[in-house]
Amino acid sequence: MQRSLISLALSLISLTSLTPVGWGATAPRNPDKTVECEILVVGGGLSGAATAYEGLLAGKTVCLTEITDWVGGQISSQGTSALDERPTQRQQLFYSRGYLELRQRIERKYRQLNPGDCWVSESCFLPRDGHKILFSLLKDAAKRGNGTLEWYPSTVVKDLQFNSAGNLIESAIAIQHQPAAGAPPLNTEPLSQTIADWYSYENSPRFDKNIIRFVSKEPQTDVPSWYVVEATETGELIALADVPYRLGIDPRSHWEPSSSSETGDPYCTQGFTYTFAMEATKKPQTQEMPEFYPRYAPYYSYELERLADFGLVFTYRRIWSPKTGDRTRFRGLSYTAPTPGDISMQNWTWGNDYRPGTSEDNLIYTRDQLQAEGQLEPHGWMGGLRIESLQAAEEHAQGYYYWLVAGTTDSQLGDGLKQPHPNHRYLDGLDSPMGTVHGLSKHPYMREARRIIGRPSWGQPDGFTISEIDISRRDYQDDYYRQTLPPPMYRNLRAAIAGLEALTVISSDQLPEEVTRRSRSTIYPDSIGIGHYAIDFHPCMDRSPAEAPGNTERKAERRGAGLAYPFQIPLRAMIPQKIDNMLVAGKSIAASHIAAAAYRVHSFEWSAGAAAGITAAFALETETMPYQIVQDLPAPSPLLELLQLRLQQNGNPIAFPDTSIFNEDWDDWR
Repeated sequence: MQRSLISLALSLISLTSLTPVGWGATAPRNPDKTVECEILVVGGGLSGAATAYEGLLAGKTVCLTEITDWVGGQISSQGTSALDERPTQRQQLFYSRGYLELRQRIERKYRQLNPGDCWVSESCFLPRDGHKILFSLLKDAAKRGNGTLEWYPSTVVKDLQFNSAGNLIESAIAIQHQPAAGAPPLNTEPLSQTIADWYSYENSPRFDKNIIRFVSKEPQTDVPSWYVVEATETGELIALADVPYRLGIDPRSHWEPSSSSETGDPYCTQGFTYTFAMEATKKPQTQEMPEFYPRYAPYYSYELERLADFGLVFTYRRIWSPKTGDRTRFRGLSYTAPTPGDISMQNWTWGNDYRPGTSEDNLIYTRDQLQAEGQLEPHGWMGGLRIESLQAAEEHAQGYYYWLVAGTTDSQLGDGLKQPHPNHRYLDGLDSPMGTVHGLSKHPYMREARRIIGRPSWGQPDGFTISEIDISRRDYQDDYYRQTLPPPMYRNLRAAIAGLEALTVISSDQLPEEVTRRSRSTIYPDSIGIGHYAIDFHPCMDRSPAEAPGNTERKAERRGAGLAYPFQIPLRAMIPQKIDNMLVAGKSIAASHIAAAAYRVHSFEWSAGAAAGITAAFALETETMPYQIVQDLPAPSPLLELLQLRLQQNGNPIAFPDTSIFNEDWDDWR
């Protein structure tokens, strides 16, 4: 790492030249071209790619936009190319067909599934290969299904246009950027230095722009002739369309009993991470301290004594290992020792996680903040993110590399533990694993986004949401819940998790303490996908800035963490209010803050995206809007049964084996 991240960026073009006053509100110039789609997928992460995959196999014209120039999100542009999977689901290979094909192609590429010999996953690989593998998968799907893929990398949606009733999206205006003549290539500068430019309609010294108008292939009537799928990493279209959504912590309730706030907190979302790659070398390397390092140094830590081993951290997400080292153990954890040439991707909670949690530094702007910024005005949308927090996270990540190789402090474990490890180099350049001159991932890895509130539904008149108690294995019998929750709330909690005993609790014929907690997640009649992962938290920090000396995680945020039962993805969680031709995939489905901590990993994103793609194709073919399929629940729905049958026949499971209200064997699923 010869130059600091920010000094490199500023030497190329100043930040102030990228954000002139008024750019966000400039009126659009005439589109350079109009593109017709049957399914417009906004966001090319795993969920968006899965949507496109199934849409293409259904023979549809799919337009896929992506803010970066790589498809794949977590496995590519966000750098987290280590598949998060649970053991039982992995052993049974119980996944969507596209996800299985992706795993097979990774194995075929490297002649093994885990070329990094990492220990956090069964598959760790290079992000640049994640893009290549997934893009070839999409192209082959188009051939097999006789569909058409319209791929628009480096593209953001700026405006949505609606019909007169306001319930259908008629067009989406997007901006695609490419380097201006004589300007450096894409991925030279980090996101914080370029994102404001990307959302401007006007050309700049840095970028030339193409304005693209996406429309349906057929004339729009009362029945949609196209579908728009929200698959961005932060829920951009949700904010831009101004449909009801939540952000951050939900208020404590019997649905969300472990919430750390009685009233909720929209500023405290899970931490986000700029990943980077580093290589082990034979000889010590010169390690240059970034000028901003002292600001962030008080944060970094191995976190726990059982993890306080450099080799353990290096191999945790090692993504390339040409030679297998000796088997090594540290406090019960086993790994093969690093050898020269090994490449590690770093994604560490008390390392390069950046965890702002106040109104002064939150990354994803709330609706009130967006309104104050003018981003909800016509042509005012600028991505909905706080650029200062992006820049701080970039510095924070680069500082973490320096701490790993040269640091001698540890914020959580004290002095005398951390030792320098100079035999490493920071990997940067357009041919590096992250594909960037600055060496950081092209986009931060996002663990949480804006989350829609679904439409009023049976049992949830205020809007459908998947909640903590729908998936958690916790029995809620400990004193905290008895003492913290008001008695009526505690009784409702026990009734909600009682399974077949629920009616006796509601009628007061049985004491809450006598209830046997059901041993499964909630079973949804409208399930169209599956997922399984622990409720895993990277909590926000209590004070601003996040890296402040002595700062601590938000109190009680980890209370909801823990094991989860295998769970389902209901169609109701993917249907926003107000708009009838939009489906929501990925991390923006209707899930609570705590539930979302499990509904965010690779295989879930794929399953949700696959469900969105097949649902959109099904809706077009049957001339039925998705909300109509579930509006009469719990009454039987023939259309729902047909949709679910199609999903299953196409190799996309909607339930785990032996799913039943009478099944008591879920404890074996790990």
